[in-house]
Amino acid sequence: MTATPLAEPTATSPSVPRQLLRDSGYLLLGFPLALASFVVLLVGLALGVGLVVTVIGLPVLAGALYAARGFADIERLRLPAVLRQGRIRPDYRRPEPEAGIWRRIFMPMRDAQSWLDLAHGILKLIVAIITFVVTVTWWAGALLGSLYWVYGWALPNPPENKDLNELIGLGDSTGVRVGLYTAIGLFFLLTLPIVVRGCALLQAGFARALLTGVAEMRNRIVVLEDQKRAAVSAEATALRRLERDIHDGPQQRLVRLALDLSRARQQLANDPDAVGRTLDEAVTQTRDTLAELRALSRGIAPPILVDRGLPSALAALAGRGLVPIELRIDPRLEAPGGRLEPTVESTAYFVVAEALTNVAKHSGATTCEVAVTRTDDRLVVEVSDDGHGGAHLAKGHGLVGIADRVRAAGGRLDVVSPVGGPTGIRADLPL
Repeated sequence: MTATPLAEPTATSPSVPRQLLRDSGYLLLGFPLALASFVVLLVGLALGVGLVVTVIGLPVLAGALYAARGFADIERLRLPAVLRQGRIRPDYRRPEPEAGIWRRIFMPMRDAQSWLDLAHGILKLIVAIITFVVTVTWWAGALLGSLYWVYGWALPNPPENKDLNELIGLGDSTGVRVGLYTAIGLFFLLTLPIVVRGCALLQAGFARALLTGVAEMRNRIVVLEDQKRAAVSAEATALRRLERDIHDGPQQRLVRLALDLSRARQQLANDPDAVGRTLDEAVTQTRDTLAELRALSRGIAPPILVDRGLPSALAALAGRGLVPIELRIDPRLEAPGGRLEPTVESTAYFVVAEALTNVAKHSGATTCEVAVTRTDDRLVVEVSDDGHGGAHLAKGHGLVGIADRVRAAGGRLDVVSPVGGPTGIRADLPL
């Protein structure tokens, strides 16, 4: 069983009055729903357990579990307005396609989440009563008390009645009574958003723990496993590429260097003049090998990235580009103390490096843009070019390695590259 997200989390928080109305509606509607689910499910559970010795007991119990699932789905629809997150619905166990009618009917009895739905539908009434009473009390106190100065003067006040102002020794005048009750009403009004919000979070937290908590935990495990697989895949891809580059570049040059030195040794006795030329070629091979090794080392761990941070490393990449590159970096990344975690910096760097490599080799582009933007909790890396397009996340393409790196860091990679261009690559990384 895994959780299925059905909506994106809200990007911004609603205003206090709007959230107050949402929370109040959630709590006021929650009480009749809790009462209905309590009656229906408790009766269904009691009948099912009481008649379990007969043939109809188990179907009645299964029907109660299906009803609990319906009430649970209604509650899951209401949770995002309070918790400000996407709706999550567990994947319930499904019968096999060839399963018979009785197996399909009894399937909820083998599903742990169905029993949690039943427990929530019955126990929710306790929480709903408390939160409903507190919400109604605070709303009544806020509305009636804060407006008491409007109608309090006209209320009859027989001598035998003892108001609160008299009980606490403030006197029995009408002005004191109106002022005291208005002040109490203002207290209820000022604390209303806090109290109602607390009640809504209490009731929604109870629902989340039973209705989506287990599914969210399992979903998180699935995400972590996927990130682990992506990290292993990205590392394996990088190692294979490094092995191939070493084999095709420095290793071949070192073989030729060994042959040149062997030839120079043979020429030393027979043709001393040719030894100098052979050694010159060997020196050239040595320099080219060192240059290739330096380039490969930048692909493993660029020193400039470690020493000076992401903006300087990206500027160096853009300076080595084979096509004109426009680089835009968020000023917060260049400010003192703006450095990110090493994992995020490394992932963003390799996203840009691999994307620019693809632009130079395959796109046929004449211009390229790189933009790095930071928010409070995200880093967005965008690389676009005016090439002929056709890039995609298919196996065997270089973008697969980027996608694995981004997924291993908990992010997401999107590629938009229609045939004919342009191409846009966007990596969204969590901070």
